[in-house]
Amino acid sequence: MTAAGTRTDGALAGVGLLDRERIVARPGFNRWLVPPAALAIHLCIGMAYGFSVFWLPLSKSLGIAASTACPDLTLASALFTTTCDWRVADLGWIYTLFFVLLGSSAAIWGGWLERAGPRKAGVVSACCWCGGIILAAIGVITHQLWMMWLGAGVIGGIGLGLGYISPVSTLIKWFPDRRGMATGMAIMGFGGGAMIGAPLANLLMNNFKTDSSVGVWQTFIVMAVIYFVFMMGGAFGYRIPPAGWRPEGWTPPAAKSTMITTKHVHLRDAHRTKQFWLIWAVLCLNVSAGIGVIGMASPMLQEIFAGSLIGLPDVGFAQLDAGQKASIATIAAGFAGLLSLFNIGGRFFWASLSDKIGRKNTYYCFFVLGIVLYALAPTFAGMGNKALFVLAFGMILSMYGGGFATIPAYLADIFGTQFVGAIHGRLLTAWATAGIVGPVVVNYIREAQIAAGVAPGPTLYTGTMYILAGMLALGLIANALIRPLSDKWFMSDDEVAALQAKSAAVNAGPTGSFGIGTGGLDAKAMLAWAVVGIPLLWGVWVTLRATFALFG
Repeated sequence: MTAAGTRTDGALAGVGLLDRERIVARPGFNRWLVPPAALAIHLCIGMAYGFSVFWLPLSKSLGIAASTACPDLTLASALFTTTCDWRVADLGWIYTLFFVLLGSSAAIWGGWLERAGPRKAGVVSACCWCGGIILAAIGVITHQLWMMWLGAGVIGGIGLGLGYISPVSTLIKWFPDRRGMATGMAIMGFGGGAMIGAPLANLLMNNFKTDSSVGVWQTFIVMAVIYFVFMMGGAFGYRIPPAGWRPEGWTPPAAKSTMITTKHVHLRDAHRTKQFWLIWAVLCLNVSAGIGVIGMASPMLQEIFAGSLIGLPDVGFAQLDAGQKASIATIAAGFAGLLSLFNIGGRFFWASLSDKIGRKNTYYCFFVLGIVLYALAPTFAGMGNKALFVLAFGMILSMYGGGFATIPAYLADIFGTQFVGAIHGRLLTAWATAGIVGPVVVNYIREAQIAAGVAPGPTLYTGTMYILAGMLALGLIANALIRPLSDKWFMSDDEVAALQAKSAAVNAGPTGSFGIGTGGLDAKAMLAWAVVGIPLLWGVWVTLRATFALFG
């Protein structure tokens, strides 16, 4: 056995089951087992995108058949009322809390994650996310909205943040030859979680629904148990490579891009560089434009195309009756599902492409194409061309997802891999900011247009599209200003060796594969991929079936 192999097989006395030292890979471990572990967690926490499936049933949790409305209900009184049904707007704050807490918790505990390792972070994420959903179920039973906010929104949001960043640095270290592809595979799961969770939630709610219950609290409990099992499986599937490991037969290319460093920046210094804040702006502006569209996709399609969605091209939205509006709402739901598919596919496609063309060039594509598509969207709407309109926004959402999947590799290129998970955590405050900015821009401009007398139709969103294009133009400028870091920001070799000593158990030795990471898609890896792949394929099938039925 090699010296490196001996190090990874060394005594683990006093090392806890969740400790980082416990999960250093040993000879014979297959690196292709790590992405399914990450997907197992991301597919579960990705249900955050699909939580709106609960809003309408919860708005009738007391009245069952119809909401028990209270005209004098305020947001403050809604938190504690036991006699009035909640409004959708009151429940929607849970969605806001998800992404504010995701960004905040990732920033606060990103450094701890790097020290504790991905297994411990994954276990804490599972306890917070699933425990928060259980607390939300108790809030439904007792009809206490504050408990739902605290459980799903706050505690669950912390679980989202830790679960989201737990695999990032691990995957980048396992796939130095394919950084973008590796993070794309995992982060793809976050975009796909709602495709599995939303239809599953509908099936469960319909099964548990009775004359005295809308079936939500029972669904929460069942889904929390299912998610806990998958997330714990993912957490215990994590392994980290020993110091000095690299893929079998791979050596860093001799001619390197100046945008990719082999050195490392300490977490304490990353936010002091202008590059960090430029990348922060790049992510924030890209996400702000995309997340605003996600939140308004359904009403936007309905108000722009109105009667043409059901074969009545001359009938505007205001002229539709209740039955016709219900029909086009169903079609718009199919549109939202289709956007979800583009969101998922973009995470893998663009992240993988970034390995070929570079991260900076990939973001140039996002911004240049995005500007063109947002600028053309009002033209497509005015033409009444549904196919071009849907294709344009599908491409926009693919780049929204691609931005998330590409950003960890971008950070690794600029700041090195030693603290990339923690730096990524701090950068996710840009997501928290975008989660407020994007919807506010889209929603309030729409309200201002309506107040000015603009009727629902293509012109209602024209100004919004141009403003979103302007935001992407600012992102294009920020991306152009990103340059390699000067040497003063990088840690010395002694500092890096000291940080890696605990995982290596001895001083840094030779580099190589040490018999670790080989095997490819063998039987064990294929089984692991099947565990996460079958639910994902089911979600894709459900979405495509609905899309073809509505648009085919």
